[in-house]
Amino acid sequence: MSRPVLDINERPTPGKWLTLSLQHLFAMFGATILVPYLVGLSPAIALISSGLGTLAFLIITKWQVPAYLGSSFAFIAPVIAAKATGGPGGAMIGTFLAGFVYGLVALVIKKAGYRWIMNLLPPIVVGPVIVVIGLALSGTAVSMAMNNPQGEYSLLHFSIALVTLAATIVFTIYMRGMLSLVPILAGIVVGYIYALAVGAVDFSPVQKADWFEMPDFIFPFVDYKVKITLDIILLMVPVAIVTLSEHIGHQLVLSKVVGRDYIKNPGLHRSILGDGMATMISGLIGGPPKTTYGENIGVLAITRVYSVYVLAGAAVIATIFGFVGKITALISTIPTPVMGGVSILLFGIIASSGLRMLVDSKVDFGNNRNLVISSVILVIGIGGAFIKVSEQFQIQGMALAAIIGVLLNLILPGREEAKEDMFEIEKNDVA
Repeated sequence: MSRPVLDINERPTPGKWLTLSLQHLFAMFGATILVPYLVGLSPAIALISSGLGTLAFLIITKWQVPAYLGSSFAFIAPVIAAKATGGPGGAMIGTFLAGFVYGLVALVIKKAGYRWIMNLLPPIVVGPVIVVIGLALSGTAVSMAMNNPQGEYSLLHFSIALVTLAATIVFTIYMRGMLSLVPILAGIVVGYIYALAVGAVDFSPVQKADWFEMPDFIFPFVDYKVKITLDIILLMVPVAIVTLSEHIGHQLVLSKVVGRDYIKNPGLHRSILGDGMATMISGLIGGPPKTTYGENIGVLAITRVYSVYVLAGAAVIATIFGFVGKITALISTIPTPVMGGVSILLFGIIASSGLRMLVDSKVDFGNNRNLVISSVILVIGIGGAFIKVSEQFQIQGMALAAIIGVLLNLILPGREEAKEDMFEIEKNDVA
């Protein structure tokens, strides 16, 4: 590992601090605002909740883990379904409950260690579920790309999506350094400029907006009645199966980048609790669920600046941006096909990352056990299967696929036990 430019607790000079923090802000910005855009929540609240959630994560991990938490793509479909079931309040209750589950898992890991969760969530379960997350959203991406605001096919709108998609691909494949870490943001900017050129952008919201505006917070007991239903629990909580595995993967990668074993110190239980606390904070103010961001880990790897002060600076700037009305209004003017074009690639990458997990983990599909588990998860999840006992009791889509995947893995013979030291094994595999 190369010597760090700034280590974990080293503080940069003010000018360098601002520049380095802005890099992290740009790395997370495109993805973080895309999620609320897709699920019908406020981008301003998404920025504020990501900032507050990151600060909470840094505090809980004792200022030892340099990570940024942004909006989670795994929860897009469940949040949309929860909103349809119980309105925005239902989605916020589900978000809070998902974060609460993180807290319970962290408590168990603190007492019993982490091997049990790796046995519960092996790659043969998590990989296909991640594929389901990406492909189940493909119809949404294509509809956003091809249709006009009236829901009718429009070649003009589709051209905006295709230009956006092409730009995002170019930045993903051909750019190097920092530019390679912000392909989503770069694609949105290029698509926005093209949409502006063809007259598809309305600037009136920006002109009307004030520089300082109070965001549209959604508070429990004020904006909605807190009513926990089985429906909302079953829609949101099972997704934690996937995001917990994603969190563990990020901690392993971050450990390799920074050269510290974060699984043991400050401990996986602390980082999971920090992730859960960020999600609960988000649920209390009207934001989408949170997760650690691979884009920001990439920034750490390239810059070799591991300072937690830099991540904290990015969190503070993101929080401030949420109160700047002009910025929020500018985000709202991004045409739907621009987001659709980015989503075509992004949702595909999510699905492909599930395949990559299976490949990297050397899952043997010559083994009928693995073939059965993955096949059932894929068809149930993508096909939209559901179990409906009553109007109040329904398990559907991705949640059902994840639950059945876990059960099949536990029941079918031939299950392999998780390895003892994840960090050491990861280092040996890389070497």
